[in-house]
Amino acid sequence: MAERNRKTKLSIIGAGNVGSHVAVYAAGKGLADIVLLDQNADKAKGIGLDITQAMAMASNDRVVIGTGDYADTADSDVVVITAGLARKPGMSRDDLLEANAGIVRAVARDAVKHSPNCVLVVVTNPVNTMAQLAYEVSGLPRERVIGVSGVLDSARFKAFIAEALSVGASRIDAMVLGDHGAQMVPLVDHCLVDGVSIRELMPPEQIAAIVNRVRHGGSEIVELLKTGSAYYAPGTATVELLECILKDRQVTLPCAVYLEGEYGVDGLYVGVPTLIGAVGVEKVIRLHLSEAEQRDFDLSVAHIRERLEVLRSKA
Repeated sequence: MAERNRKTKLSIIGAGNVGSHVAVYAAGKGLADIVLLDQNADKAKGIGLDITQAMAMASNDRVVIGTGDYADTADSDVVVITAGLARKPGMSRDDLLEANAGIVRAVARDAVKHSPNCVLVVVTNPVNTMAQLAYEVSGLPRERVIGVSGVLDSARFKAFIAEALSVGASRIDAMVLGDHGAQMVPLVDHCLVDGVSIRELMPPEQIAAIVNRVRHGGSEIVELLKTGSAYYAPGTATVELLECILKDRQVTLPCAVYLEGEYGVDGLYVGVPTLIGAVGVEKVIRLHLSEAEQRDFDLSVAHIRERLEVLRSKA
């Protein structure tokens, strides 16, 4: 991580809605000096100026520098990859596979060339596969390449339960593992509201409906917006992860990480509970899954593996 004699540096690749919101949220929390890079350099510069001026109004000294030159990202402690195509109505995350694969490979190479000691945080969809590609092309150890997946999905799980029970989301413990897509695994048997199992608070059919809504939570927003995909919640989820890294918070979050035998999976990026700190992945946390959760988890892993094989067959 950052040495004591220099400032912490965060670079965000992609100045679209998600990247821009990551920048403003991270600046607002004072996490680091921020570089926002986009192939449209003027767009990145304009957004950087706008955020910097917003911070000045809030008596916040953080500055966001917009650029189109990777040299400006040099020596970043963390690089966030948001670059890529966003979903449109009727599209799944998997529909973005081939187009975003080329983008993420190129971005990861360029980012690590200038910041060889960084932690890479991948947001681009489909995130499990994009994190895998970033890991493979970057040459970084698995601890330093992380996909933002379950942090966002778990927040949606909490929000839908809170809505159904008319309680605050802060009272809910919920976690989503596996893929970041329709095969994700909301852990129903681990879900608690004020320490009480969700199964004691609502009937099975209502739980099933919430699980289905979580699995299609991103699509619901895409269909409503009609011109793009979610960015407030993805941006917030990403900054939650960044804060754990940049402040060495040692907090367990569900993230897409490279597994080497954990959960019976080897050589694949899968969403699992992960202790996050200064080095990135500090430890993969092993949960005991119920029979139903394990079955869904295995199906989710199979989908992730199949998607990766499809991409490699077209390479």
